[in-house]
Amino acid sequence: MQLNNFDFYDELTNEEQEVLLKSLQPVSIDAGVTLFYQGDITKDILLLEDGEVRVYIQGEGINEITLYNLHPYEQCIVNTTSTINQIPVIGSATTVTPIKGYLLNKDIVMQFMRNNPNYQCYIFSLLILRLDSVARVLESIKFKQLDERIYEWLRSQNTPIVTVTHEELANYIGSTRVVVSRTLKKMEKESLIKLSRGNITLIDNSLTL
Repeated sequence: MQLNNFDFYDELTNEEQEVLLKSLQPVSIDAGVTLFYQGDITKDILLLEDGEVRVYIQGEGINEITLYNLHPYEQCIVNTTSTINQIPVIGSATTVTPIKGYLLNKDIVMQFMRNNPNYQCYIFSLLILRLDSVARVLESIKFKQLDERIYEWLRSQNTPIVTVTHEELANYIGSTRVVVSRTLKKMEKESLIKLSRGNITLIDNSLTL
């Protein structure tokens, strides 16, 4: 276990660290598995040690909108809020890659929050961080053109060749497959990208819209 890589670990007392170690349940899950669905009430909190998880919402008119992606040594605030308050989660979570991590039960989290002000501050800082992520997503959808949003997402993948289907891309940026496909063809004509089956190649990664 490399729990010291989680930001909150050093905020715990030695006794709390021992309690944490005894209560954690190791998990290993394949890619493409839904961890929880929008509207579920989660019983445990996932501490992600390896892999990637996508958290997204589903609504009428748009298939999915990605809120944020969870990376190693991060904790999902959607999952955490549901577990602590026993309320329905506002979105779903699916493994992008195989993941490894630990499940932490509600009682331990509540104990830490009651007895450790530093841990409580960590939970609130996590909430603020993710609210900022969600605000950026909503700002992008409302104020940016679709081609600009697509190009920004492609560049954020840090590779000139991005392996993604049109439907997956639509889910990431909050649109529909048909509209995304039409926009991608337009971008290809403008020599911004090159399309191939399952891949999108950035022609010039230095370009901006």
